[in-house]
This record gives sequence, structure tokens and C-alpha cells, in this order.
Amino acid sequence: MKPVRMYTTHYCPYCRAAKALLDRKGAAYEEIDVTGDDGERERLTRRTGQRTVPQIFIGSTHVGGFSDLEALDRAGKLDALLADSP
Repeated sequence: MKPVRMYTTHYCPYCRAAKALLDRKGAAYEEIDVTGDDGERERLTRRTGQRTVPQIFIGSTHVGGFSDLEALDRAGKLDALLADSP
């Protein structure tokens, strides 16, 4: 599987939902908690253009937040995105 990196805060229900979805898929992920880290949060905002968490990256692809991740799964595209390229 491709590496997954997810920026979260400890109080975010959408972060918990994203982690649960990735857990169901058997995808390991690196969690970067930006709770109280204004510098890291600002860098994330500059990188993604988004101020919300979670922000999820699969490989080099910025997926977006939980609703984006869930939409990929519903469309049947998440498994292929998580899979290593041939």
C-alpha cells in the first residue's frame, strides 16, 4: 500500500471517522496531530489551501478531508489509490 499521511487534531470527529475508514481498509497511516501547533497548522494551510482537518495524503496525492476520502470509497476508487503502483 502507498504511504498515507493524515493531519489531525485530537478533538476532531471527522479525523476519527477517517482513521476508522482507513483501519477498515487495512491501511496504515502516519498521523500528524496539529492540535495547538499553530506553525504546523499554517504550513498545512499553505500547502493544501484548506484550514480544516483531517487533511489526508495518499502517496503524493492530496485527497482532502474525510468527506473526500469517503466519496472515493463510495465510488470504488479508494482501494486503487491505496494500492501500490505496478
